Amino acid sequence: MQLGQIGIWTSALDRQPAKTATAAAAEIDRLGYGALWVGEAIRREAFSNAALLLSATKKVTVCTGIANIWARDALAMKAGQFTLAEAWPDRFLLGIGVSHAPLLSVRGQRYSKPLEVMAAYLEAMDNAPYDAPNPPIRPLRVLAALGPKMLELAGSKADGAHTYFVPVEHSEQARAILGPNRLLCAEQAVVLENSPAKAREIARRHTRVYLGLSNYSNNLKRLGFDDDDLSGGGSDRLVDAIVAWGDVDAVAERIDSHLQAGASHVAIQVLTDDPNTLPLSEWKILAEVLIDA
Repeated sequence: MQLGQIGIWTSALDRQPAKTATAAAAEIDRLGYGALWVGEAIRREAFSNAALLLSATKKVTVCTGIANIWARDALAMKAGQFTLAEAWPDRFLLGIGVSHAPLLSVRGQRYSKPLEVMAAYLEAMDNAPYDAPNPPIRPLRVLAALGPKMLELAGSKADGAHTYFVPVEHSEQARAILGPNRLLCAEQAVVLENSPAKAREIARRHTRVYLGLSNYSNNLKRLGFDDDDLSGGGSDRLVDAIVAWGDVDAVAERIDSHLQAGASHVAIQVLTDDPNTLPLSEWKILAEVLIDA
């Protein structure tokens, strides 16, 4: 699968009408990014959204980051994956994950035993029947994985891991656990702003949300951050480790650090003053420096 080293991770498309979102996806494709990562949460449904974006683009790989395993059973997940992978060979990457307790409560579901549930789910996917034309190329899947045990599962029962809200140190640890031959697709939030105060203000709107989710806060504690670092939207040390801010060169340096640490692909999530506005100009500026001609 030709993900390339640089992709875009964004939830901004889900805040736009479908026509606007697909036009933006076509622009991301035109700029040369290797992958377009979109989530699910309580916004657009993962597979129908991926089909919209694949229909609007020509080369870019569309990836789910992530499709929620609690939203569909294993047979439906496999059917969705195989349907898209057959229609758009080698252009759809399925990322799946256990999500978070607050998002399950919206569904009236209870979050429990994520590792055990995921292991059973993957086995059920592998054994699920699919009575339609198969994809011409074996479709790949990656797991949302942060802790060592989920990373081990991603290395043994999937094609790798999609990591989110992590510093560079996590990429090094994840690669050691996954081994050399698995995908490691790391998300990296960025703010193109040179003022430290302004950049961190924008960054903290992002970090504050995710620090309220135990999966992420526990992972950061494993990496050496303490309760003081996690409070108030994050200390400067934590914010700077999670969000790369400054000019394009600063962003490029952070991306290179992930790649040197073992990431095979880095998905850039551009943060701006207004999360409801598409960061088209920032995507273009970054592409001019980061994407090989």
